[in-house]
Amino acid sequence: MLVKFCILFLFSQLLNAQTASGYDITVKINNLESNQGKVYVAVYDSQDAFLNRGLKSTVVKITEKSCEVIFKNIPKGIYAISMFHDENDNNKMDNNFLGIPIEDYGCSNNAKGFMGPPKWEDTKFEVSDKSIIQTITL
Repeated sequence: MLVKFCILFLFSQLLNAQTASGYDITVKINNLESNQGKVYVAVYDSQDAFLNRGLKSTVVKITEKSCEVIFKNIPKGIYAISMFHDENDNNKMDNNFLGIPIEDYGCSNNAKGFMGPPKWEDTKFEVSDKSIIQTITL
């Protein structure tokens, strides 16, 4: 009986160590145009995935023209964040006839694109030994 208890205890400790091995990325988004709609936020873990397939993503409600999301248990590595404000609540980023976004969007490091979206090199940041905060101001 004691052996079973010890094995169970060690197994639970191993599970706790595995689930608590990452860090938090807190994303604060400020200066949205309105409280209408929602904000889509994604974290990417590679240049190939950037603006295509997020490692983790979520949809956030807006309060006082700002919002915040916490991505938990992120392992050490290089990441980037993108977001857009779906102000008309149609579940997509709207563009004009030239393909230029007409709804607010932003990326980590407040990177801006020139004649297109921001580049991975400008948006990337490192998670190495502590949780971090990324603030995106529109």
